[in-house]
Amino acid sequence: MATGKATTAGAMTLGALGVLAFSMSLPATRVAVQQLDPWFVAFGRAVGAAVLAAGWLRLSGAPRPTREQWRRLVIVALGVVAGFPLFTSLALTSQTSAHGAVVIALLPATTAVLAVVRAGERPRPLFWVASGSGLVAVLAFLVLSGTVRGGVTVTDLYLLTAVGLCGLGYAEGGLLARELGGARTICWALIVALPLTVPLTLAAAVARPPHAGPAGWAAFGYLTVVSMFLGFFAWYAGLARGGIARVGQIQLVQPVLTLLWSALLLNERVSLSAVAAALVVLVFVVVTQRSRTPGTTVRVDSVMAESR
Repeated sequence: MATGKATTAGAMTLGALGVLAFSMSLPATRVAVQQLDPWFVAFGRAVGAAVLAAGWLRLSGAPRPTREQWRRLVIVALGVVAGFPLFTSLALTSQTSAHGAVVIALLPATTAVLAVVRAGERPRPLFWVASGSGLVAVLAFLVLSGTVRGGVTVTDLYLLTAVGLCGLGYAEGGLLARELGGARTICWALIVALPLTVPLTLAAAVARPPHAGPAGWAAFGYLTVVSMFLGFFAWYAGLARGGIARVGQIQLVQPVLTLLWSALLLNERVSLSAVAAALVVLVFVVVTQRSRTPGTTVRVDSVMAESR
């Protein structure tokens, strides 16, 4: 029992670290695409992260994935290496990162649904009630605070596409991390995406030679090293240990964190209601963690493969 509690606590800690890393992705993307081509931002960071991944895989002596794992890595790459970065970059060329927080509000529910479909997880009714309540709380905060205005636009469609692809990448990656470990999963996904990311990065660089100030390059560097690389080490390991649907609900706090980063980086105003929303969402996150989720217990040694 103590071991189970320790494993759950470890999974939650890893998931929280991943969310913290990802919470600044939208503001950083917003800064980067104001100075750099959005296609270069989307795929250039993947190429840079792949260089880091190749070094890590070589130093760790990681074995090559099996043929079946390669196939599943393509799904992961489609979702988190290509899809989410591209469509958020396109959206944030003309939309604020605060508005983009809507994407994060929908992502936990999307990930949970795909975890049921792909990973066979079966959360209890209390989980869905708490998860849905957290989603409603976040969306209500975004609407009441004036973050969301008007009807659905092309940028909203970009953001919705990003949510669907990212949820797929999270669900498949969290499942695959039970076999490969969190670090190896994202590293091999970055490698498998190189035939796509390299030519698109070069094409974007030729069409619009990259030129940015210190802030633009710093944002691009964050997206490369943290959002596309290190953040996934913790995130996928947490999903593998604690269950994709369950740990994925930690993302409910990400929209509020994104708004706070937006205020610090982009001088966007955040009211005291953001703090209240954060506290409400945290309550629902705690409830989801206390609702036992059958069928998601995972052997610790299988998700710690990257440490061997």
